[in-house]
Amino acid sequence: MRDFVDWRTGVFSSARIHGLYAHWVSTTPHKVALEEHDASLSYAQLDRMVDLAVADLTEAGLCPGDRLLIVGENCSALGVLLFAASKLGASAVICNARLSAPEVDNILVHAQPRVAAFTVAASNEAGKHAAGHSTVEAPWSKGAVMLAQFQGDRGDSSSSMFAEQNVAVILYTSGTSGNPKGVMLTHGNLIFLAESVVRARLLNQSDKSYGVGPYAHIAGLQQLLGALSVGATSLMQARFSPAAMADALANRGLTVAGGVPAIWTKLFDWYQKEKVAPRAPYLRCATAGGSPVTDALRAAVQTSFGISLNNTYGMTEATPIAYTRMDLPSRADASVGPAGVGMEIKIVQSDGSEVSPGDVGELHVRGPAVMSGYFRRPDLTAAVLTADGWLNTGDLARQDAQSALFIVGRTKELVIRSGFNVYPAEIEEVLNAHPDVRQSAVVGRSVGGDEEVVAFVELAEDGSAEDLKTYLREHLAAYKIPSSIIVLDQLPASATGKILKNHLRGIAAGTRRASPDIDKIGDAHGAA
Repeated sequence: MRDFVDWRTGVFSSARIHGLYAHWVSTTPHKVALEEHDASLSYAQLDRMVDLAVADLTEAGLCPGDRLLIVGENCSALGVLLFAASKLGASAVICNARLSAPEVDNILVHAQPRVAAFTVAASNEAGKHAAGHSTVEAPWSKGAVMLAQFQGDRGDSSSSMFAEQNVAVILYTSGTSGNPKGVMLTHGNLIFLAESVVRARLLNQSDKSYGVGPYAHIAGLQQLLGALSVGATSLMQARFSPAAMADALANRGLTVAGGVPAIWTKLFDWYQKEKVAPRAPYLRCATAGGSPVTDALRAAVQTSFGISLNNTYGMTEATPIAYTRMDLPSRADASVGPAGVGMEIKIVQSDGSEVSPGDVGELHVRGPAVMSGYFRRPDLTAAVLTADGWLNTGDLARQDAQSALFIVGRTKELVIRSGFNVYPAEIEEVLNAHPDVRQSAVVGRSVGGDEEVVAFVELAEDGSAEDLKTYLREHLAAYKIPSSIIVLDQLPASATGKILKNHLRGIAAGTRRASPDIDKIGDAHGAA
């Protein structure tokens, strides 16, 4: 195993992610590390469970360099399995149990794990996936985890690629396509991730952080690793529900809470529907990421909790890239903040040259957050990652005079209408500012050699598409105004709450239905 370079000192380190909490095992052994609705693990108990899990996984045939597939939802057992894989020197392939059987099977075939673990006590879906295999109970888990053995591909495991890159976690950003992309994140990537969230959110030992983002996604891992690295408590929620989040904020001592904007929007909708006054007596930090934050949402957080809503920008392939800083004055715009400490960014034109200050271009990033590549897909890796470490994010961005970064859309989402460039994020920002719009998404539709702009919206009960058309004519140039505004009861979203624009493009083109089962759709892009 080749050590990674510590980004702060330039010194080589062989640290692994299970070392993030080691200090607290000896100094605060009885402090709660992982808390669930009806159980908890102290730091000493977590360390003990990890050791027992290592023994069980070794007995099941997992060796250093192998891959452990973890199918589950947020729970203490999933955390134990993640750190056990680290301690054993294996790579954890974390898979959301809410994926369909074909999606999980697709990942299973591509990842070639030696062992699979199913967190059956915390997830009925994990139990259903486990039922398709010959499993045995993991003794340490007392029925919470079932294990299955596979032949795997030990040739890949012992290759120089895995030995040198020290891969800690593989996260898949597509499960149903013929080209699954397993993002390889090293221990160095994840330790940098933990240190970055500590810096950005001023995390400390007295914090209790809300773990509702799935650990099969980078945002969920960011919360978990950041909290444990400072000796804080992670309150783990298997699935988001506004009632559970409201209870956690009001009654369980949460100091830090975050998620995609849709989570916050649903929380405030619940407060209004249930006629419950928002209450969060200990909350000091609220964060959002993964999609644009509206002015209305920022105002709701400020009014209800008396604090600013902080923004974060990243993707599975690199997180964090940028974030608003709690030690700097808050901003009342859509900026995702300056580049994070240790990260480099450049905004380029199609020919690779950098754009003029303030202009829109494609965002490229470099630094300790950037993945080592896509598992078993050197072709896909070469398409986005240069030899000198620059990752093409595929996002369109601009930067203001204060170095604040603004994300204006995806390169592939750019709509060219009658020769004019239309950035969906710009239209979404205008739509989301309307008081009747809960959330929106804008896509392009090919029509007769040109493109049309199509907007999808979730509306308040008394909202109407006709009112929106009048409103947009007052706020947008004519070529930016959507040709169609389609109202949906609920925009299709991944398990993290990220809006799935590929699905919306299908609806716009008439090739997909308009009422998806959002629990069965994978994360199309993987942004955090």
